[in-house]
Amino acid sequence: MQMAAEVPGMIGAPFLTVAEVADRMRVSKMTVYRLVHSGELPAVRFGRSFRVQRGAVEELIRDARYEAG
Repeated sequence: MQMAAEVPGMIGAPFLTVAEVADRMRVSKMTVYRLVHSGELPAVRFGRSFRVQRGAVEELIRDARYEAG
């Protein structure tokens, strides 16, 4: 299974499927779709499929980090 697709002309910008994002974040695909539709997670649409840049997922996780104290 290919984990990320390279888009021609987008060197170094790997894209993940919604299922791959959900797996990495340990959430459901519906949660990822909600994040995309709310604008919290930027995505591009190819036909009926969404693709999310790996960096956008990492940024969302980094920004959501909670530190108690």
